[in-house]
Amino acid sequence: MFGKKNQQSTDLTSPENVAKGQKIYDRIERGQCKHPTAELHATFGTKPKKS
Repeated sequence: MFGKKNQQSTDLTSPENVAKGQKIYDRIERGQCKHPTAELHATFGTKPKKS
């Protein structure tokens, strides 16, 4: 359709993405992650939703 962009979702259940997410979660738990949302977006190649 015109005016719509085709978006593909990231499969967060793949083993490699689970491992990436676990590393970020571990950093959050240790207090080493200052901007968890930004880091998750950068890791998984997603963009924050516009408000």
